[in-house]
Order: sequence, then C-alpha cells, then structure tokens
Amino acid sequence: MINRVVLVGRLTKDVELRYTTSGAAVGTFSLAVNRQFTNSNGERETDFINAVIWRKSAENFANFTSKGSLVAVEGRLQTRNCENQQGQRVYVTEIVVDNFSLLEIRAESEQRRNQNNNNQSQGSFNSEPPENTFNEQQPQQGGFTPNQMYGNDATSFNEDDLPF
Repeated sequence: MINRVVLVGRLTKDVELRYTTSGAAVGTFSLAVNRQFTNSNGERETDFINAVIWRKSAENFANFTSKGSLVAVEGRLQTRNCENQQGQRVYVTEIVVDNFSLLEIRAESEQRRNQNNNNQSQGSFNSEPPENTFNEQQPQQGGFTPNQMYGNDATSFNEDDLPF
C-alpha cells in the first residue's frame, strides 16, 4: 500500500507548537495550496490543508517559518475521528509530515516575519481560513489512543496536550 503526499504551499499562520506531557514537540499548521486549474471565472482556487509535525522536526519547522512562508512538506494522509462536545462524530483528515523543505531565501522569510510582527502590533486584521472545531477532544481511531498511534508513552499522555 502507498500513502505518500507532497504539497507545496504557504503557511496560513504561524505554526502552533505544543508539547505532550512526555515532552514530545508537536506542531500544527495549515497550508494554502493553489489548484492546478482555473474555475469558470479564470481564477485559481485554493485548498487549505491541515498538517501536523512531530518532535525535533516540529521545533525546527516552527523556528524557521512564519505566516506566509513558502514550504514543501512530505508525509502521509491520515484520517481520524472523535466525538465533539455535542456527541457528534467528527472526522479529521490531515497530513502527518515526515520531511519539509523551506522554499525561499532567508532574507525573504525574515522580511515577512518582521512585516507580520509589525502588522500584529498595529492591530491589523488578516482573514484566515476557519479554525478546527475539535475542542481538544481525544480522538478514537480503531481503539488506539494518540500515543499508541504516534508511539509515545500512553501512560503520560494528557488530552490537553493534543495538537487539535
């Protein structure tokens, strides 16, 4: 079986970096990826694709990227499900990133980071894609906990540390 995904796009916001109770870093982010074709109005549509990255790669990715960074990610597509607070089953599909590449020179990245920091301090409004509505619920996928799925110590897992 093959499950490989390669995406090139721009970060829609800064990476959200968190840590599990066992100390594993986990970063979540969304990529804006343009479609290869145009719609009936001649415009390219954009997909907003959620992704998660783990451990040292997550720390490096968060440190060297910011909103708008052009990146390539490689990983696998994963779907999990959980019950939300209303008792409804919610399905989540995301890319679990194995490798990434930064696709712009450092000067461009630093210039955008400074520009983003200036815009935030001035209180400007930037529209972003809708946020996930998973409200820190522990997923249930095939009877496995997130630690069993990702190889962390299940006894030290805290659902408040979930990346979603």
